[in-house]
Amino acid sequence: MSDANETAAAEEGAPKGAGRVFLVVVDETPELKVALLYACRRAQKSGGRVALLHVAETGAFQQQILGVGKLMEQEARQAAETLMQKIAAEVYRLSGAMPVLYLREGDRRDELIKLIAEEPTISILVLGANPGAKGPGPLVAALTGKFVGKLRVPLTIVPGNLTIDEIESIA
Repeated sequence: MSDANETAAAEEGAPKGAGRVFLVVVDETPELKVALLYACRRAQKSGGRVALLHVAETGAFQQQILGVGKLMEQEARQAAETLMQKIAAEVYRLSGAMPVLYLREGDRRDELIKLIAEEPTISILVLGANPGAKGPGPLVAALTGKFVGKLRVPLTIVPGNLTIDEIESIA
């Protein structure tokens, strides 16, 4: 990624404070789907919108030889942008509105906490929880544990094993 912690600007012309902003952290886990559907339905029903955050973890590239590390970094950024475009299209399909997009690099938990602190329009953080025996996932575990006090917004945790019908009925 070219600039660490670079934030993609919100869509121009969007009125400030227009409804709630439901922030979803984009990764490639199965529970993303339930968090995304829940956030889209809540945004649609409340006149709000969805925001998406993707954080590329940088530690993997720091140990590489300079040229190889740069190439790996560029490939990771392209993959992140492709993933965000795909998820943004899904948000539009589900909610009828384009999401706000944030791309950052660093530690996922730290960047998430920073973004929430820096961006006053974010109203609610929506995370999906892994229903498996390994636990809800590292981000959910951290944000419901010792880092819960760092959040200035409510945290909604959507169980990853909910069906589409169940999500539709509770959102």
